[in-house]
Amino acid sequence: MTPPSLTPKERARKSAEAMWRGDRASQWFGMELQDVDAGRAVITLTVEPHHANGLGNCHGGVVFALADTAFAFACNSRNQATVAQHNSITYLAPGHIGDRLTATAQEVSLRGRSGVYDVEICNHEGAMIARFSGLSRSVKGQLFEEEASEESER
Repeated sequence: MTPPSLTPKERARKSAEAMWRGDRASQWFGMELQDVDAGRAVITLTVEPHHANGLGNCHGGVVFALADTAFAFACNSRNQATVAQHNSITYLAPGHIGDRLTATAQEVSLRGRSGVYDVEICNHEGAMIARFSGLSRSVKGQLFEEEASEESER
């Protein structure tokens, strides 16, 4: 008897749980997974003094890491192991100590093994401080054991 298949939201949640267990870097930064769905993820981070650069702003590498984490959770949301192929970021405004930053990743296109994702990073006032674009490539493997579906066999 075949078990009932997961909904896209359930698969995304289980994929995120599996990824989060091993994602020591994002946990070390202080990031929190807020929401995940098929092709979408929301990650937050409160900027602490140890995230600041020499000018007292949130270090660009921290903002990039936040965006990259949201991108990773979005492109791995279908239980298909997926890695970054290319990423770029545009910084629009500084993040400041005490800001609550939110990175929202959204899938733009998924064709075969390649995906395109946009990530907006906003502060707690809703002002966009950076925009990130990521290209993904699926590889062999799953994040949790599940019967292969047509979608995860791409």
